[in-house]
Amino acid sequence: MGGGSEAREQSARLLATCLIAGVVVVAGASLLSFYLSPNASPLGLGLGKWRRKKKKPVRVYMDGCFDMMHYGHCNALRQARALGDQLVVGVVSDAEIIANKGPPVTPLHERMIMVNAVKWVDEVIPDAPYAITEDFMKKLFDEYNIDYIIHGDDPCVLPDGTDAYALAKKAGRYKQIKRTEGVSSTDIVGRMLLCVRERSVSDSHNHSSLQRQFSHGHSQKFEDRGSGTGTRVSHFLPTSRRIVQFSNGKGPGPDAHIVYIDGAFDLFHAGHVEILRIARGLGDFLLVGIHNDLTVSAKRGTHRPIMNLHERSLSVLACRYVDEVIIGAPWEVSKDMITTFNISLVVHGTVAENNEFQKEKDNPYAVPISMGIFKVLESPLDITTTTIIRRIVSNHEAYQKRNEKKNASEKKYYEGKTFVCGD
Repeated sequence: MGGGSEAREQSARLLATCLIAGVVVVAGASLLSFYLSPNASPLGLGLGKWRRKKKKPVRVYMDGCFDMMHYGHCNALRQARALGDQLVVGVVSDAEIIANKGPPVTPLHERMIMVNAVKWVDEVIPDAPYAITEDFMKKLFDEYNIDYIIHGDDPCVLPDGTDAYALAKKAGRYKQIKRTEGVSSTDIVGRMLLCVRERSVSDSHNHSSLQRQFSHGHSQKFEDRGSGTGTRVSHFLPTSRRIVQFSNGKGPGPDAHIVYIDGAFDLFHAGHVEILRIARGLGDFLLVGIHNDLTVSAKRGTHRPIMNLHERSLSVLACRYVDEVIIGAPWEVSKDMITTFNISLVVHGTVAENNEFQKEKDNPYAVPISMGIFKVLESPLDITTTTIIRRIVSNHEAYQKRNEKKNASEKKYYEGKTFVCGD
């Protein structure tokens, strides 16, 4: 009897264990299938919708004049984009710039082309106000779904002396990035004003290009004269990390149709951007050759380029239509170069500083022309680097006053500058 009873108890325990295990397995399988089901989520929502709600993109906003757009502007936009998932950029209107800073060198439609072409920009708002008012800030938060407003560590002071970003800071929706050293629109305008002044004194007294003076530093004499006329001399310190930050980091595929275009790309402007856009549309990969400073000086004169090779390279690299650059490209496009980079097509715009190349004894495009892979592209905009310089020269008194006004705040910033981590 005892043995039979014990056997029955063991059988009962075994049955109970199996039943419990079965429930656990069924329950586990049900729970797994619940989470794997496309129509299920912890809140009873579809998994797709739940994921979208959970991963709402962080949208950040940055505004600016973006006049004479340069690699410093681009680096600011790159840093701003890194603080969120989507970058919305406000471009200040011409009227607002005139009221707060003086006349812009480049009009709004050109500045819009430039900002839209920056690879880190997702959306652009034209005619943005210079100061972020309460109404505009509400519009940013409600209509554009902006999470944070971004600006550099240099102060942006309104004519009445107040902080242009005070409201954003008070709302707790402000984030700061590190200012890019070595360049500003004021500085670039100053370089051209200095260029004009030096030329008017005597070309014979200055045999080296202005670019080399700027890239290698000035004597105290130049520093003092620059400051006295509203022209602050900046020293650009190039690093390999900055080039990596701006680069796409990807090469062409094995069967890619590679388009090549070269030039100085000095004072990178809307005309450059538009011809690069068209060139990129002709292939899978756009390779841009940037001529070195000595080549540009030899072809354009001793006062050119205004921007040095590294500065010009960064401006071009920041353009969304550009895949890769050759820093210091040769003047002539050789057969070896075409083979090395597997170039399928070489192009040149109708609007350029040098359009007499076919008449030259040493035509730089003789080889691609002979190979039947050269094409002249119709330039959408009639703008060259000389166009930009002429704008400055024709209205130099107004820009001189603008620079003198801006120089005071620039000087104050550099005197009180402290290290800002990041970037």
